[in-house]
Amino acid sequence: MTNANCVIGFIGTGVMGRSMASHLMKKGHSVLVNNRTKSSADSLVKNGAIWKDNVADIAKDADIIITMVGYPKDVEEIYLGEKGILNNAKSGTYVIDMTTSEPSLAKEIYDKAKEKGIYSLDAPVSGGDVGAKNATLTIMVGGDKDAFEEMMPVFEVMGKNIILQGGAGAGQHTKMCNQIAIASNMIGVSEAMLYAIKAGLDPERVLESIGAGAAGSWSLSNLAPRMIKGDFEPGFYVKHMVKDMKIALEEAEKMGLWTPGLELSKSLYDEIVREHKGTQVLFELLDK
Repeated sequence: MTNANCVIGFIGTGVMGRSMASHLMKKGHSVLVNNRTKSSADSLVKNGAIWKDNVADIAKDADIIITMVGYPKDVEEIYLGEKGILNNAKSGTYVIDMTTSEPSLAKEIYDKAKEKGIYSLDAPVSGGDVGAKNATLTIMVGGDKDAFEEMMPVFEVMGKNIILQGGAGAGQHTKMCNQIAIASNMIGVSEAMLYAIKAGLDPERVLESIGAGAAGSWSLSNLAPRMIKGDFEPGFYVKHMVKDMKIALEEAEKMGLWTPGLELSKSLYDEIVREHKGTQVLFELLDK
């Protein structure tokens, strides 16, 4: 198939999905949208996206279907349910799950899609709301090489660092590596900024020094400034980070891997999981 001006279904138009879908629209694609809360897609519909009331209607009409939802249970329902994608999409459709989900579920979706002549890729992302808005997301992909290469033009509309990591589920496993690295790092970033403030330093000047050195990280550069300003609005929700850490801990346990940093980070985030804020709110918890 060709990607030029094809019909793309986008399911999940939240903080990140909305920006990702808008980039596809700007490239001239016809975009069909669906979201649990319809108002979340209003800006896309206003700019030309076509609202569909259910997943099945998108599946029947789209050449490519992208999902960016909250939890593995949502992914399972959307793909494997009676009114889901795989039971309604036509043969030859490409389906791309960009949700951070379970590797085993990605493999199950791949196997069932293959039976129906549907091409499946798991492609979770990193970069948060900033990466989604700027189309600079890191995209970690699992699936067949041919399908990956066919979808590369679509990925390139949304991201910059796009790598095929292996077969089905490999994208999700790679995202777990990403979240494990972030989990401990967020504790360090929060503690470093609190230390700077308690020591009477200007935290923004401290950032100028340490951000350019060995302590540098995406979280330090992008989330520490928000911490300093007291901006805890979500670029990535705490509840989703907790979900990701739970998956990572379960996968690590299956492999007999001890992850004490991940365990500590999850125990801290569990205390604030009900707050509808971004992951940088860990700063506020540690400041108590």
